[in-house]
Parts: sequence; structure tokens; C-alpha cells
Amino acid sequence: MADTTWTHKSPDASFTHTQDEESDHRKVATRLKETFEQEIVFYNKGQSHPKQQAGKAKEVSLKTVKVARNGRKNPRNNDNLEFKERKFQESGDCHNVQSTERLSGKGFHQQQNVWPPERSNGNIPRVRTPKKKKKKKKNKAPPCEGPSPSLEKLLPVLDPSGDHYYWWLNTMVFPVMYNLIIIVCRACFPDLQHSYLVAWLVLDYTSDLLYLLDIVVRFHTGFLDQGILVVDKGRISSRYVRTWSFFLDLASLMPTDLAFLRLGPHTPTLRLNRFLRAPRLFEAFDRTETRTAYPNAFRITKLMLYIFVVIHWNSCLYFALSRYLGFGRDAWVYPDPAQPGFERLRRQYLYSFYFSTLILTTVGDTPLPAREEEYLFMVGDFLLAVMGFATIMGSMSSVIYNMNTADAAFYPDHALVKKYMKQQHVNRRLERRVIDWYQHLQINKKITNEVAILQHLPERLRAEVAVSVHLSTLSRVQIFQNCEASLLEELVLKLQPQTYSPGEYVCRKGDIGREMYIIREGQLAVVADDGVTQYAVLGAGLYFGEISIINIKGNMSGNRRTANIKSLGYSDLFCLSKEDLREVLSEYPKAQVVMEEKGREILLKMNKLDVNAEAAEIALQEATESRLRGLDQQLDDLQTKFARLLAELESSALKIAYRIERLEWQTREWPMPEEMAEADDEGEPGEGTSQGGKGRTGQEGLPDPE
Repeated sequence: MADTTWTHKSPDASFTHTQDEESDHRKVATRLKETFEQEIVFYNKGQSHPKQQAGKAKEVSLKTVKVARNGRKNPRNNDNLEFKERKFQESGDCHNVQSTERLSGKGFHQQQNVWPPERSNGNIPRVRTPKKKKKKKKNKAPPCEGPSPSLEKLLPVLDPSGDHYYWWLNTMVFPVMYNLIIIVCRACFPDLQHSYLVAWLVLDYTSDLLYLLDIVVRFHTGFLDQGILVVDKGRISSRYVRTWSFFLDLASLMPTDLAFLRLGPHTPTLRLNRFLRAPRLFEAFDRTETRTAYPNAFRITKLMLYIFVVIHWNSCLYFALSRYLGFGRDAWVYPDPAQPGFERLRRQYLYSFYFSTLILTTVGDTPLPAREEEYLFMVGDFLLAVMGFATIMGSMSSVIYNMNTADAAFYPDHALVKKYMKQQHVNRRLERRVIDWYQHLQINKKITNEVAILQHLPERLRAEVAVSVHLSTLSRVQIFQNCEASLLEELVLKLQPQTYSPGEYVCRKGDIGREMYIIREGQLAVVADDGVTQYAVLGAGLYFGEISIINIKGNMSGNRRTANIKSLGYSDLFCLSKEDLREVLSEYPKAQVVMEEKGREILLKMNKLDVNAEAAEIALQEATESRLRGLDQQLDDLQTKFARLLAELESSALKIAYRIERLEWQTREWPMPEEMAEADDEGEPGEGTSQGGKGRTGQEGLPDPE
């Protein structure tokens, strides 16, 4: 059996092998495997093989080529050859394809088809080869991934801040309030349950239907993820089912009515689980409070509704307790229905509601309790009344504070001004004018501090609000016409509203112009120095003072006011200061040039532009700019020369350092004087000797750090 042979037939030729040759093949394959794995490790680390020598590589390459030419194979690997080769090509553990080809001459795997033995850990080194493109199968989406397109159109995703979701919340207020109020009342007043059973069943199952629809709406209500509305219904559903709201909604729809089959339809207490949908009521109230134009009035209404519900529940419990203890047994419980008038359902409810109101408001005038149950009921009501009183007082105080804060934000506080005028003994006439000005603001709802009111809004949103209010007024100004929209938006934010009283001067002749004015409402007159003679009357939409805030060359009036402007009645103006305009125009140089050109045209029409002075200023400005350009050029030349000097200095320093180093090396070769050698031998301080007496440390430089 030692010389057992086997024959492998291939399309090319037939080859004969012995077991001795097979052992040689295994040795070669083992050696190839070790080299191959080492190169993989170092390739993954980004390093080259430290022991990769040309001789060894050549020897391995020759043996590989020899094996390939002889066509020798291991018969034991014949069966799994195709499987291992395919697995080897499809995986990508080995990235060093070039090293594999170098070892085999023409590609080890392609020529020899010898698979390297598997590693001890079971992993197989793999080479990246181009994969065959597989045809992707079109997987049909499972029906659970989403509804059909027609259903998508019928049930769109709702925006939680949109109108549709808001109105649905308002719709859910009715079934929730119905269950909160009616179920308790039906459970405590049996006559009410028996008299209108059909109506109650219809209303009950209508509210259940709305509850069920509310769950469907929940599954179609988006949410914000990093500020973006998520409309993927799969994510919405997975998020909703992981919240407590989902479990409460399911609990509120548990079919407890099935117990009617055994207990009868006159047990409405089985539907108390419908109270679990109360969070939707609170959510609807919160949304309404943020949307309504009268939030303070809505808070008061909501508070009164809560008080009514509490008194309603308490009155129902009082009637149920009276029935349990026995009607008419004492003065505290409800009177005997056998008495005339007390058998009616309306009288029963109103009497219980009145009695409960007396207790919870702590008004008194209620019969004294006679039994332990009555005492406990009264104690509980007193505690509830204390909490309710504190809640009411706190809510009312909050509402009043919010109203005062809103008034203070919209209108200036005149109490401080009045106190100041009294302390400073201001004359009655001036004090009256100040009071009338404040009264005008309060009565006509004039706002003077818009910037403070809108300060918490984002800048862009604040600009849009200001543009929607004031842009039409600003666009009437001639020098601002045909300007960029962004420039007008910036200027709108700078407008300051001002209100002037009758007979008050807006500006006087000769004053320095620091603002321009745009008339929003009212009338102003251009008057003479006597304040009586009127030259012209300015109405809403007109403007004045625009030339004084633009530095136009050749302006004969300079920045001085040329007329007296007086308010005939209460006038509302917009003021734009010179500093604000300059700050905005610094970002828009083209707009500044356009506005200056329009200002020159206006001055030319008014014959207040000195052309010669303007030309002189322009020439002076050009000369100044020319001198500045010359100075800049000279400064550049000086910088260039200074840089050259620095370069020459550095070059000279390097040359000197090189010469010094060269001289040091030359002096080391000079013979040492006998006196210095003797001093070295004696080991004088500061002159250490080197080991073995091979020269002085001073000559050899600093000692080696090692």
C-alpha cells in the first residue's frame, strides 16, 4: 500500500501520484498557508512583512509553479473543491490578492486549484473577487406594512398642531363630558336610568364609537422627530402602542357592557371605565387656551366647569347616601319622596345640588349630621371645599396677574409718572397734558413698545410680523421705493411708534435732524415761527425729515430742520433714527448709493443742492482716496523691504552658525596641551574626563543622554 497510486483525469491530461508525493504537497500547502496568513495579518495592520525575504519568496514560488505544472492535487479535497473555491471567492477576508498571485506565478488558485488547508479556528482566508450580480427578487410588501393607497387617501396623517386635529379634540370633548356627568347621575338616580333607557343606550354606544374612532385617529397622528413631522404610519403606530395613552384607551373601551346580560341594563356603573379617556379632555382645553383670543376668559370658564362637575358628583353621592341611609330618617338626608313635591326627579336633583353647594362653599345653614356616615361625608366635603377654595383663589389670582402683566406690556405705567410729577411739583397744565396722553393710549389701544412685546419671537418671525403691519407705510416713502425687500424688512424692525398730543411740536426749525417721520394717523401742520400761521397740512401716509438723516454732499441746509412741524390733534407717527438707518445701510452699499441719488434729486427740485460744493467735496474725497492708495502702496513696499532684511538676517545667522560649528570640529583635531592633559588627569572640577581617558568631555560636547 506504500506505493498506492491514483489517477486524476482532466480535460487536459491524466496525472499519476503516489502517497510520498502527496506528503510533499501537504508540506508545500502548509508552508503556503503560514506565509499567506502572515501576510494577511500584516496587510490588515497596514504594515509590510518584516521577514519577507526575496530568497524564501522565490523558493516558495518555484515550488508552487512546479506543483501547478505537474497538476498534482490532494484527492481528499476533491469532493469539497468547488464549494470551498466558491466560498473563498465570495468572501472578502483577504485583501492582499497581489501577494497570492506572486506566490503562484500566474495566480495560485487559478492555475493550481489547490485549496489552502483550513485554519485551526475554522476560518478560511478569503480573497475579494468580483461578485456575480444576482437578480434581486421583488419581494411583495406584507399587508401589515401599510394600508392600500386608497386607504392612505381616506386616512391621512394628521399634524398635531393642525386644524383638523384641533377640531377632532373639540369633538372628543362631548363624549368625555357625557360620560363624566351622566354616568354618575344615572347610577345615583334610578328614576333617571329607568325613564330614558333607550336614549342612554344610544348615547352610550355613540360615545363608544367616537372612542374607537379616537384610537384610529391616534394611529394616524404624526409626531415631531428632531423638529420634523413623522408621517410614517409604521413609526407612528409603534410609538403609540408603547405609551400609557394606548393602554388607557384600550381600558376605556373594554366591553364591560357584556355584564348587562347577567346584571341587567340598569347598572350604569359598569361603564365607569370610560372615565379613563379624561386626558383627551384636558388636552383639548390646553389647545383651546393657546388658540383662543381671550385666554383669561377661557381659564375662568374652565374653572367654573370644573367646579360644576365637582358639585354635580358630590350631589349625586349625597342622594345615593340618603337612599342608603333611608329617605326622611333625619333632617340631614333627603326628605321622604312620599311627601308632596319631593317625588319628582327634577326636585331630587336640584335639592341635592343645592345641599352640596352649601357644603362645598362653606356657607353653612345645613342640618347637623346625626350618623357616622353623615359625619364622614361632611368631613370629606369640608376638606374638598378647602382645596377647592385654594384652587379658585390661586386661579383667579393668576388670571388677574396675567391681565395686569399684559396691560403693563402694552401700555406704559402712568402711576410712576404721576407720582414723579407730584413730587417735583409740576404745574397743573403740564400734568394734565401727560394724563391726557396716557388716557388716549389706554382708550384707543395705542401701543408704543412693539419691540418689547415681540422680543421673544425669533428674529425672522418678528420681521415677518413687523412687515405685515408696517411695510405698506414704509413703502410710501419716496427714497425707499424700488429698494431691496430685505432692506425694507431690516428697516421695518427699526421703526419706533410715537404718539403726539394736540399742539405738540414734532420738530422745530434749526434743530439737528436725527430722525425721519412717517405719518401713520392724524394731521400735522407746517407752521411759521409764531406757531399760528399754517403753510401746509400733512396727513396720513406722508413723511418728512428724510433728507436730514442722509449725508448728501452739497446739501445747503446741512442736517438742520428747515420748518416747524406741529401736531393738530393726536397723531401717530413712525420714527426712524439716523443711527438705525446707517447701521442697516452698512450692509447694503448699493442701496445707500441709490438713496443718496434720490436725495440729490429731491434737493435739486427744492433748489437746496449746491452743485459746486458737491463737486468740491467729490474732488476732495477723490484726492483723499488717491493719497490713501499711495500710502497703501508705500506701506506694501516697506513691508517687502522689511521681509527681505529679515531673510538676509536669517541667512547671515545660518552662515555664522555653520562657520562656528565648522571651527569647533577643526579645533577638536588640534593636539591637547600638556598642562590641560595633566589637569584632566587630576580631575579638576568643571573638567570631567571621559571613560577610558579618551579625551575631555568639554571637547566632545555635552554627554550622551544615555
